[in-house]
Amino acid sequence: LCLGGPGSGKGTQCMKIAERYKFHHVSVGELLRKKMIHNATSNRKWSLIAKIITNGELAPQETTITEIKQKIMKIPDANGIVIDGFPRDIGQALSFEDQICTPDLVVFLACTNHRLKERLHKRAEQQGRPDDNPKAIDRRLTNFKQNTIPLVKYFQERELIVTLDADRDEEEVFCDISMTLDNKLFPSKKAEAVSSMLKIPLSLDTGEKHDTTLAYCYQILNFFHLTGYSTEQKKSKIIFMIGGPGSGKSLQCEQMEERLGLQHVTLAGLLCAELQSHSNQGHLIQDILERGEQLLQGTLLELLCDVVESSSKQGKGLVVSDFPTDLRWAKEFESKVGEPSAVIVLRCSVDTMSRRLQVQRRSTFGWSDSDRLLHTRAESFCSDSQALVSHYENKSILHMIDAERSPDEVFSQICQVMETF
Repeated sequence: LCLGGPGSGKGTQCMKIAERYKFHHVSVGELLRKKMIHNATSNRKWSLIAKIITNGELAPQETTITEIKQKIMKIPDANGIVIDGFPRDIGQALSFEDQICTPDLVVFLACTNHRLKERLHKRAEQQGRPDDNPKAIDRRLTNFKQNTIPLVKYFQERELIVTLDADRDEEEVFCDISMTLDNKLFPSKKAEAVSSMLKIPLSLDTGEKHDTTLAYCYQILNFFHLTGYSTEQKKSKIIFMIGGPGSGKSLQCEQMEERLGLQHVTLAGLLCAELQSHSNQGHLIQDILERGEQLLQGTLLELLCDVVESSSKQGKGLVVSDFPTDLRWAKEFESKVGEPSAVIVLRCSVDTMSRRLQVQRRSTFGWSDSDRLLHTRAESFCSDSQALVSHYENKSILHMIDAERSPDEVFSQICQVMETF
């Protein structure tokens, strides 16, 4: 797999790799663009995808995976396959491994933001690609930077990734790529180590005026160096997402699941899954509910503990929403499992939450509860959660997020929190 920002030279380098090693080159961007051009006018699905790509957003994950699978199935006798422009986020990486295979090597082409923009504007003048318009360029660079850290970190944990400086002449870059491939994939050639591979710096000058993609790569690698992080020490992250009704919890958890590869868990979802599993415990729970009795706290907590244990074995993190609801639940969880990795609180005013609930109700049902009732629900959360917030604040694992902002801005804040551990 070959990763890099838009304009980093992925396509050029992958063509060179394919030519030298007799590999088959699969350009995901080209696959989608061809499909888009041929179907956008006659197919509603591809018409929507065309709009998404033109705006600089990522194409739907399942669509992308399906196109890659179909392409690979057509070349069963290929000596090797080099895929460029994929994966774009950790969700795509996980889906690729689940449905296709684990890559033998991931090459990451690091390039400064300034150089990426320069190359993209030049390419727009020469080729006129629909996703090289100014607005889409800014959006693509933002998406790339936002998704890079968890993606590179994921492959770094698995010792699959090599990072190279792509802010140079393409022949110099390809020389390093060739030496890397010879060394990693064809060790019998006894190639020497890549001399210009990026080293992990002991410090990063954060006082630079211009933020760069390369600086982000340094931060990623620096994280592993300074913390001594290794796969043996790996512990699955458990994130609690707390927020009042109308704060946007569900949307942000979906984003974290899709873009950061975390599994979104709710107690209600766990309960439904257990009931549908027809297990012994599921039948017991169903009997209790049919009798109109209240479930014991321990029953729900046991379901959550089982998921935590399962995710830990798989090395996959969790984001748990609407839990804990009070201090009692928090302490019980800590006694059985331990402290969560982080607690994210979506801070939002009572007025904003009640207003959002009104809009949501009207758009869904065509009617809404009274303003006073919705206002009371929001107020209740604010008062009931104070002890819980203080508890996690004292443990220094609390992160307050300004949820008054737009969903994209809120998610950006969450990503910044996720970078800290």
